[in-house]
Amino acid sequence: MHVRLKITKTEEKAVEAMKKFSNVIVRRPCRAMVEGITSGLYPGKPDYELALKQHDAYIEALKACGVQVMVLPADEAFPDSCFVEDPAVLTAKCAIITNPGAPSRTKETVSIEEAVRTFYPEERMEHIVTPGTLEGGDVMMCGDHFFVGRSERTNEEGIRQFAAILERYGYTCSEVKLEEVLHLKTGVNYLENNHMLVSGEFIEKEDFKTYDKYVIPEEEAYAANCIWVNDTVIVPEGYPAVLNAVKTMGYRTITVDTSEFRKLDGGLSCLSLRF
Repeated sequence: MHVRLKITKTEEKAVEAMKKFSNVIVRRPCRAMVEGITSGLYPGKPDYELALKQHDAYIEALKACGVQVMVLPADEAFPDSCFVEDPAVLTAKCAIITNPGAPSRTKETVSIEEAVRTFYPEERMEHIVTPGTLEGGDVMMCGDHFFVGRSERTNEEGIRQFAAILERYGYTCSEVKLEEVLHLKTGVNYLENNHMLVSGEFIEKEDFKTYDKYVIPEEEAYAANCIWVNDTVIVPEGYPAVLNAVKTMGYRTITVDTSEFRKLDGGLSCLSLRF
């Protein structure tokens, strides 16, 4: 596991200049994570102790990007609760508490909302309600436009509600139909400055034709899920082609091992709410 945390004065100034995110919310993995939802694409049960160490490194990587990190305690009632991205979507203008499509995760929204309310006033708290379902992993923010994946977890009504909320705040939204992956950001991620990582079914999608796309090799498809945080890109450890591509784009990079979260189909974006 390698995380480069020491940054120079020049890099500190660059982070401040590019600062878009000030806060991040994460939740510690619980012991029940070993029974979390998985497609089996990446076999094996997570090693809980190793997952904790990887989560520690993830938090330190985020802090190195110039953000304040709120660390929520583990919640044994919800095995997948460390994947805090799904129960909320946080924007500069409003917070949207979602309605996860996985029944075992629906009530994760309660404690996430409590945390989110410390940052947003009541009048800027919004909700996706039944029969609509929406998970944050299906939402990709590109400036003031939001792409939303229609998936097994995010339905048509959820997208309709989400688009209506965004419109009230001056944002736009478009639907992307998913055919193969669990969530939209499983296979496509925006790195700002018009740069986008794409893999699999997203390589030829018309939705992303105006972006400067880097096509990820099939053997490194998992690493499509990188995250941009204040002009630094955090990259999963062990994917050299993706790491080299991100460096070529001109970004400072930090690598973090996510092997235990990968076994639950989880990636870097899944583990935090960045705003």
